[in-house]
Amino acid sequence: MPVQAEPLPSVKIVAPAAAGGGWDSTARALQEAMTKAGQATSVQVVNVPGAGGTIGLAQFANDAKGKGDQLLVGGLVMVGAILTNQAPVDLSAVTPLARVIGEPLVVVVPKDSPLKTMADLEKSLKDDIANTTWAGGSAGGADHILAGLIAKDAGADPAKINYVAFSGGGEALAAMLGGRVTAGISGYGEFEGQIKSGELRALGVSGPERMAGVDVPTLKEQGVEVELINWRGLFAGPDLAAEDKAKLASAVEATVKSPEWAETLKARGWTDYYMPSEEFTAYITSENARITEILKSIGLVN
Repeated sequence: MPVQAEPLPSVKIVAPAAAGGGWDSTARALQEAMTKAGQATSVQVVNVPGAGGTIGLAQFANDAKGKGDQLLVGGLVMVGAILTNQAPVDLSAVTPLARVIGEPLVVVVPKDSPLKTMADLEKSLKDDIANTTWAGGSAGGADHILAGLIAKDAGADPAKINYVAFSGGGEALAAMLGGRVTAGISGYGEFEGQIKSGELRALGVSGPERMAGVDVPTLKEQGVEVELINWRGLFAGPDLAAEDKAKLASAVEATVKSPEWAETLKARGWTDYYMPSEEFTAYITSENARITEILKSIGLVN
């Protein structure tokens, strides 16, 4: 795909979540990178929180119809939320434009927790799943899925996990630091400051390998047979003219291949997970089937 010759005059990016979470930080990072990389003259971020992104999705599908200057951030969390909320609008109502980043999740406990390893946490889950509380993002999202998979691996009933969903990363962090929950799950970048300062203890990361420069073992290294990458992507509105779709896709591709974006990935602990529109559309279909199966197994979807 050719690089966008002229910058787009203006772009609106909808983050279907509250400020401070992963989608919001992705939207704002893209806002900065698109402008710096000369792919858009003006980029505005709008937050539309609620119901795991499905409220923002429905609003976007209606408002962005046929418009070549609007983008929606979404990802694994949204796939799960559509299923658990039985949302009337799903991802078939928008245009998959590009998968952009992947983020391994990290399992953390407060610094004073008696739990030192994933084995300790799994024993807690097996012994008393009701009183082993989790803090994470939206119900049915990546954090929730990971908590269920860990419980399943521990031999506990995943349908009985005590999971508290927070709409923004800041609220989950407050619950963790206040000692109101046993453990928390989020993207590493959201808890990095507190892990480095010692306020939170990282027990494990969910990716296939350790993160560069981060001394935290993977779940699999510790005998927990679970692997999960929280991906995020961009969607355009429905009924988009081919020319408008090509311009948007080109601007996004040039942005995510820019030095500015490479710096962003490094700073935030994100992994480049770029996939263009056609492949991304097929990926959404396979991911929907995979997540449906996982959510059924942990009792979140009938």
